[in-house]
Amino acid sequence: MSTSLRRRTEFHKLTVAHVERLCDDAVAVTFDVPPELASEYEFRAGQSLTLRRIIDGRDERRSYSICAMVGAKPRIGVREVPGGAFSPWLVHEVKPGDTIEVLPPTGDFTPDSTPARHVLLAAGSGITPVMSILSTVLQDPAASAMVLYGNRRTNTVMFADELADLKDRYTARMELVHVLSREPREAELFTGRLDAAKLRTLLPMLLQVSKVDHWWLCGPFGMVTDAREVLTDLGVPRERIHFELFYVEDEPPEQVQHVDPAMTGPSAEVTVRLDGKTTTAIVPRDTTLLEGAQRVRPDLPFACKGGVCGTCRAKVVNGKVHMRRNFALEDAEVDAGFVVTCQTVPTSDAVEIDFDQ
Repeated sequence: MSTSLRRRTEFHKLTVAHVERLCDDAVAVTFDVPPELASEYEFRAGQSLTLRRIIDGRDERRSYSICAMVGAKPRIGVREVPGGAFSPWLVHEVKPGDTIEVLPPTGDFTPDSTPARHVLLAAGSGITPVMSILSTVLQDPAASAMVLYGNRRTNTVMFADELADLKDRYTARMELVHVLSREPREAELFTGRLDAAKLRTLLPMLLQVSKVDHWWLCGPFGMVTDAREVLTDLGVPRERIHFELFYVEDEPPEQVQHVDPAMTGPSAEVTVRLDGKTTTAIVPRDTTLLEGAQRVRPDLPFACKGGVCGTCRAKVVNGKVHMRRNFALEDAEVDAGFVVTCQTVPTSDAVEIDFDQ
């Protein structure tokens, strides 16, 4: 066996340098690489690392995309797969100082060094290799990029702050578009799933498709296949379309279903108005209006959540509620129907509150 092949297939124990919480069910794990292994763990943008652990005597291995810029420490993005044997461990248990067996980088989902116009289309954890490609190609002042990123809600967006920082740093050369399937956006165009119908509408409105040099697609099987079909129909040459799929079987994997927790007991239909936009949520009677409505409107204003500051003040325009405590509102405000939503629970079947009054 040649030295280069042996290196690609040999696991080494790497120390976890940092674990960063990205959202409730996702983390970024950064590894320290000892000097004697530095050359083996040099990576290209978009490559991945294979991790190994022994579980009940079984050799379990999983591949995770690198989400770091070329030249930085290797870092992977991990989203928990409910019931999985590997990802829950990485997301909830692994900590700095732990050692994990890791193969050197592999993969060909990588850009070359030619200055180009890139569009990176991702959904969910498909953003991980996109982060590596994006942060690397933008180092070239002649390159530009657009990221079109689909998620369920604002609070499930991986690397939200890093994407915003990159957008601020490369204002003239980077565009960032978020599309949410379970949370209304100000424009209906950016609400829904990134399926074929949405892409056929979105892409021609956002850019000149023929002017894009490279398309990078990473996400659920359905999204990637839909995007390839749409791009082909729009006349994009096949050699410009690059994609990453995380399966090797003849049939595509069953898509992970993100099911909201089942609700038990009495509840109320709560309608919230903020910044001119109206959203409805089902809220348990023992849950505050703020906490319940934040599932669908994470942009609701709040600060102390103790009924003291008044940041979450809103007016009840319909229905009945009970305000448990209040140290922020004057009696005249309460008499006019205002409440601090962090301390107020619904007591009728339907409640409507207005943050704009």
